Amino acid sequence: MEVKYYSGNTKFLVSVDCIIFGFSEGELSLLLFKRLVEPAQGNWSLPGGFIQENESAEEAASRVLHDLTGLNHLYMEQLRVFSEINRDPGERVLSIAYYALVNVADYDRDLVLQNNAHWRNINDLPELIFDHRDMFRLALERLRHKASTEPVGFNLLPEKFTVPQLQSLYEAIYGSTIDKRNFRKKIQTMNFLEKSEEKDKSGSKRGAYLYTFNKKLYEQAIHRGFSFTL
Repeated sequence: MEVKYYSGNTKFLVSVDCIIFGFSEGELSLLLFKRLVEPAQGNWSLPGGFIQENESAEEAASRVLHDLTGLNHLYMEQLRVFSEINRDPGERVLSIAYYALVNVADYDRDLVLQNNAHWRNINDLPELIFDHRDMFRLALERLRHKASTEPVGFNLLPEKFTVPQLQSLYEAIYGSTIDKRNFRKKIQTMNFLEKSEEKDKSGSKRGAYLYTFNKKLYEQAIHRGFSFTL
């Protein structure tokens, strides 16, 4: 006979919600979709889903991300649990929020379209359901802090990128202009950014050299006492 130790306690539903950031053409965007079920059917929502019996919260979030983008092993970090009693008008639901960073050159566009999802500029977001706006604000705050102390921003870039593209990314994350000269001086101290002989000439005839981020060299620099600030 199976013993149920906690049968006298209230049961809650537990879900995950994913704040997915992408960067393209100088804009930091958020991936949203039109909710398919009630409550709030047809309104803008963050992607999410309920945690299944056979998976952890991290596994559930990874499943949601894969089902929506076709990608595995994305940069993902847990934010916090949202547990306000009336946060979901359908039922008592606790939500564990995660934010993720996507290279927009890699995701499966057909999957995104099938899920009726769309990229929206973070500065021009529609009204979001429930407490999803609070989740977004917290995720953006966390991203800005992380981007200033760790090289997480490179997860939003293609494998090869230019210094102007990198500066444009950080300006989009911070929501402010960065001095070009000071930014380039800072880049020159980062020996883990490897300069290639290739150039991107999409912006000008002269072109800009392409760089790659070398994670191994970065870890070696950190071991030697290097402090990432940008």
